[in-house]
Amino acid sequence: MELSWLEDFLALAESGSFSRAAERRNLTQPAFSRRIRALESWAGAALFDRDTRHIRLTLAGERFRPVAEETVRRLVQGREEAREVDSAVSATLRFACTHALSLTFFPDWLRSHERDTPLGSIRLISESLAACESLMHEGNAQFLLCHQHPAAMPRLEARAFVSLPQGDDVLIPVRAQSLDATLPGMEDGRLPYLAYSPESGLGRIVGAARAKKDPPVWLEPVFTAHLATAIRAMAVAGRGIAWLPLTLIQSDLATGRLVRAGSGDWDIPVEIRVYRPRHRLSPTAEQFWDCLS
Repeated sequence: MELSWLEDFLALAESGSFSRAAERRNLTQPAFSRRIRALESWAGAALFDRDTRHIRLTLAGERFRPVAEETVRRLVQGREEAREVDSAVSATLRFACTHALSLTFFPDWLRSHERDTPLGSIRLISESLAACESLMHEGNAQFLLCHQHPAAMPRLEARAFVSLPQGDDVLIPVRAQSLDATLPGMEDGRLPYLAYSPESGLGRIVGAARAKKDPPVWLEPVFTAHLATAIRAMAVAGRGIAWLPLTLIQSDLATGRLVRAGSGDWDIPVEIRVYRPRHRLSPTAEQFWDCLS
């Protein structure tokens, strides 16, 4: 039996969907399904009822869930405590951060807290939100810095993680001046749309926020990527309309490389939050969290 199987089990129990759980675990759905079957074979019982549209735990699965949660929590906590023995490792702060914030928000944010407390060694992993969530679930990062919107919360369960607000941002629909395309689109004219891929946190937010209104089907995806910087470059090149964070495009708006592609009604306000596990971290990490609090 492997720890990853328990993490897969909890992801599926939380999401109720093989496809969403596989995405969260950065696995293909067939590979994820094989690992779930391997866990059920090890347990000697069916843990999920697959006969319903929404995957549900069987009675055996319900009994197994608290054991899996406690096992994962204690193993991750035990690893943290073992790392404390090695002062070099325990003194290192390990951050997971989405790409856009690692380039714009993270450096100044970190510098502002260093004024009060010397932080020592820092390890930053800049990734998609889906990859950052996996790092947090696996205990390979102590903190996650990401954008957040009420309609698209990070996949970090409240019983296992806690967060604090650190700032505000806004996703603005923009285009190059040379591109003649403005929201709302006309019924007889589809607008070229630069879209985020599913593993992108910004993509989740844009999709969820737009879904609350009448979905503008006249936005035609012509380019897809999970990096906001890649989408920004395509927008500057005049390839389409994109929702981009203000923290990333302030200078572009100031110089005219990018202009608004619609009124403020199309803006999507977002929050910047930092997450951590509820269990005890290294003394250095706990000291940093106290500084944030």
